[in-house]
Amino acid sequence: MSHSIHSKEEVLSLLKGAEVATVATVSGDRMRTRMMHFAVDDDFHIYLATMKGDPKTLQMTNNPGLSLLLHLPAAEFNESQEVEFTGVARFVRNPQERQKALEITATKSPVVKYLMETGNSDALDCIKVEPQLIKLRVFREIVQGLPPMVIEFPGSGEAVNEWGLVGRKVANWYREFRPHSLTASLVPVLLGGSVAFCQLGGILNWGFFVLTLLAGVLLHAGANTINDYFDHKSGNDEANREFVRPFSGGSRLIQLGLLTPVEVLGLSLFCFLSSIAIGLYLAWAAGPVLLVLGAVGFLSAFFYTGRPFYLARYGVGEFIVGLNFGPLMTLGAYYVQTQSFSWLPVVAATPVGLFIAAVLYINEFPDYTADKSVGKNTLVVRLGLRRAVVPFAATMVVANLAIIGGVALDYLPLAALLALVALPASLLAIRNAAGHYDRSFDMAPANALTITGHLAVGLAITWAFALEGTGREGSVMVAMLGATFLGFIAYLYWYVERQKRIFHGLKGVVEEK
Repeated sequence: MSHSIHSKEEVLSLLKGAEVATVATVSGDRMRTRMMHFAVDDDFHIYLATMKGDPKTLQMTNNPGLSLLLHLPAAEFNESQEVEFTGVARFVRNPQERQKALEITATKSPVVKYLMETGNSDALDCIKVEPQLIKLRVFREIVQGLPPMVIEFPGSGEAVNEWGLVGRKVANWYREFRPHSLTASLVPVLLGGSVAFCQLGGILNWGFFVLTLLAGVLLHAGANTINDYFDHKSGNDEANREFVRPFSGGSRLIQLGLLTPVEVLGLSLFCFLSSIAIGLYLAWAAGPVLLVLGAVGFLSAFFYTGRPFYLARYGVGEFIVGLNFGPLMTLGAYYVQTQSFSWLPVVAATPVGLFIAAVLYINEFPDYTADKSVGKNTLVVRLGLRRAVVPFAATMVVANLAIIGGVALDYLPLAALLALVALPASLLAIRNAAGHYDRSFDMAPANALTITGHLAVGLAITWAFALEGTGREGSVMVAMLGATFLGFIAYLYWYVERQKRIFHGLKGVVEEK
């Protein structure tokens, strides 16, 4: 510590007396700053808390070095002070330490206080910043040429770990794939395999099935990444300020500086080429007709936002996504197993395709302003937010009616009526969208409920065909899977409702503040 008329105790008192600091993190080649509530303990450890999935969390994970700056105004300007704090951020994992850290942070942050009082503290990431260097500056002393007071903490720096850097990069690649969205490609392949399993009397080529599943997921991951790349090139993601994580706005990793555009493009090409390689093998093994289905899927995925076609700007993106991640992918998975075509997988996948089209559609509402500004004329942009609710509601209703119609026409097994477990989610999503179509934050439950409905419908119909194709011995196991499925869907309903209560409560806290 440099010679100074100030003491460590004085600096600690200043830190404890302040509530908010400017927190600066590094993302790529840019500095990112934000005002955050904080707390400090007697050993100069700074504690921060933020919602899980927050961009600040991603930035600290990628580069744990950060700085805090506190400005402490005074009645007499010459007595104004500032404290600069440089340290290394670590996530608090120990339950006892985490509880203690959140308790002291709650004394400063109304958000943390609310979540602690309502028993929802698990929605928070708790961060401990270990000090490296602290500087105290007083304006009166600066103009007199006096140096700032400096407190150093030897040995607290983080040594560079090359493997750690590699791990962070791999984690960013994983996030870029948007793994939470990949159920959209898993469901139709599972359904296609299940329909074939039923038709073939309980027989499935598991090697082909796994390869089909992998090809579908890679194609979807390639679509996600190429969309991020082209949305960045068009300025769409940079213009988007109303996106709602994790439903809209892309992965944001380019915008956060965690991946470069070239890296994202490279990941996309890797995924597409890997999917094409698997598809060529399956076409050689099962039949060349797969080349046609694969070509349609690839061209749709690439040119959804890719130039020169840029299909999304013509308002047909919802139809294309519904077709690809519904009947087309299901039919392809069915063909790999049976080497034949049938209307059965197409009809079975119709509700799934309608639901995934609704997922894309409802996720376009928060992106409305940004899409409109760059000429990405999705159906929501063309109709306007208010009128766009009607096609969403119609799609959800028709998707549920398609389940009933499929059973009534004897295309779907009677057990497929279990898919109507998605009906409450559909109705709640419609009501939420109709009431909050112009408020992205409040409409988030509609996004979540539509995704829940898609997953519920796809898995329920898949289960119904699996049950139909299984013998007496296997039916017990499949029935157990059905019970597990119901429990999982019940959990998703509970989770969505819980998140809605949390965010509405937080909104109330912020408005009161």
